[in-house]
Amino acid sequence: MKETDRFFEANQKLWDELSKLHIDSKTYKTKEFLEGKTTLHSIELEELGSVKGKTLLHLQCSFGLDTLSWAREGASVTGVDFSGEAIRLARMLSDQAGLKATFIQSNIYDLPKALDRKFDIVFTSYGVLCWLPDLPQWAQIVARFLKRGGFFYIAEFHPMMWVFDWDTPDGFRIARTYFHNPVPIESQAEASYAEPNKRIGPFVEYEWAHGLGAVVTAIADAGLRIRFLHEFPRSTFQQLPCLKEAEDGSWYIDDPEIQLPLTYSLLATKER
Repeated sequence: MKETDRFFEANQKLWDELSKLHIDSKTYKTKEFLEGKTTLHSIELEELGSVKGKTLLHLQCSFGLDTLSWAREGASVTGVDFSGEAIRLARMLSDQAGLKATFIQSNIYDLPKALDRKFDIVFTSYGVLCWLPDLPQWAQIVARFLKRGGFFYIAEFHPMMWVFDWDTPDGFRIARTYFHNPVPIESQAEASYAEPNKRIGPFVEYEWAHGLGAVVTAIADAGLRIRFLHEFPRSTFQQLPCLKEAEDGSWYIDDPEIQLPLTYSLLATKER
């Protein structure tokens, strides 16, 4: 067994447990989704535009809420996640919502063994890259599954936020390196960001830092043409204790003199 296999196995056990916890969490809005609402944010919906009639591959799809929300937008969707429990729940939600979707349990790096087709869109979002040790290989796999003329889109938490200790009163104590280290950060998970008052495990988890330059370079080296890179002073959840919630449900620093990049989005096309 390769050492990375051990890391993946530990993280998979964690996410099997988190999936069962998150599906009923108010943070994930499963109830609202089943009532007909979307779990996608305005950033993704506005920047991707119409996906009607498009084929869409969602990498690291968790239990499928966003995947199925894209199906509601008219896309033909396939979701992939390494958690068997997440995929089971995604299929259950697909049936409950009456939305057609294909869900595949696979580690991203093993996906070429489990899937052999190309898509108009490859999509991934929020809290995904920290679970991946090798960005160049990830980007090559993204490019592999894109049709010529198709595009890749990612919305993600800004790596600037990775460096801070989120548990301090203001959240601004620097606790981690910004730059990638092949040796992962090992920590104990005993609760979820979505349900902090519910105990789990404890589970061992492994994460990797990836600076924004590393993300851009990996995608460009995979042969994709970057069309835009946008940075935003808002987040989809309360990453830092000092953030305040806006009327639209996003979170921000309520000080015009101190604005940080909390999230970013990137779109790249495959031209040959």
